[in-house]
Amino acid sequence: MNFSVVEKNIGYRFKDRRLLMRALTLASYDNKSCNETLEFFGDAIIEFIVSEKIFALDADEGELTERRKDVVSDAALTPISKRLKLDENLIKGEGDNRNKKAVPSVYEAIVAAIYLDGGMDAAKKFVLSTLDFSFKDKDENFKGGLQETLQKRGAALPEYSVRDIGTPQYPSFEAAVNVFGKTYKGWGENKQKAEQDAAAKALDALKKRR
Repeated sequence: MNFSVVEKNIGYRFKDRRLLMRALTLASYDNKSCNETLEFFGDAIIEFIVSEKIFALDADEGELTERRKDVVSDAALTPISKRLKLDENLIKGEGDNRNKKAVPSVYEAIVAAIYLDGGMDAAKKFVLSTLDFSFKDKDENFKGGLQETLQKRGAALPEYSVRDIGTPQYPSFEAAVNVFGKTYKGWGENKQKAEQDAAAKALDALKKRR
């Protein structure tokens, strides 16, 4: 493997390339020196860095948790790993070709390796320059957008049904909206947020059908 190419892709040069090699190694190749513990450590480092970045946003704890989840989920990390070509440089056992979890996990392992090699400043620089913080605005009026879209298409205005699925300690609501014969469901800690979530899903589906 050409480690220089990997370092160029991620924008960081290792002092100890053994850390880089370990970050790229899956258990299917070497169970004793694989990246699983680095992945565990990297996940915590990423959560801290992202939490620090979004802490100043005008949002409550629940909203901040959702925003962080948008940034650090497997679905968010997978395209970043692929963009950095980390998936192409995995060191894995023969026949290990269906481990989808390995793609986002290698990003987490790389973050831990950079931290151990260069400290928090280096890890923070890498994370902030590679993660996608362009999550959609949670305050966007998806209900208004859905109504406007349906009006333009000559369809009936959307009607929402909401049911309480939570407890007094943990309030939660499920909303459903039917658009062109298909039902879209959303969830939230109050009725309004649940309806907004359902409308957002319906809008996304309508955009894909254009």
